[in-house]
Amino acid sequence: MEKNKQAKDNTVKQRLQDILLSVSWRDIANTYFDRSASWLYHKLDGIDGNGGVGGFTDKEKEQLRGALVDLSNRLRRAADNI
Repeated sequence: MEKNKQAKDNTVKQRLQDILLSVSWRDIANTYFDRSASWLYHKLDGIDGNGGVGGFTDKEKEQLRGALVDLSNRLRRAADNI
């Protein structure tokens, strides 16, 4: 194993189970990562796109966390405007 390889977390999807069907992962991938939906789905499924083991790096998890926080803030503002 290479020393420079970052550890990847492939359990993120399990922790997001409550919201998996309620969120547009395509929009999250495009807006917050500037990547395709399939890239994000592969990350969530813990594969690297070539069928190997993948997942989220710590940096990607923090970016996803920020995206979900931003989305939750946007939802709260929309709810408050009703």
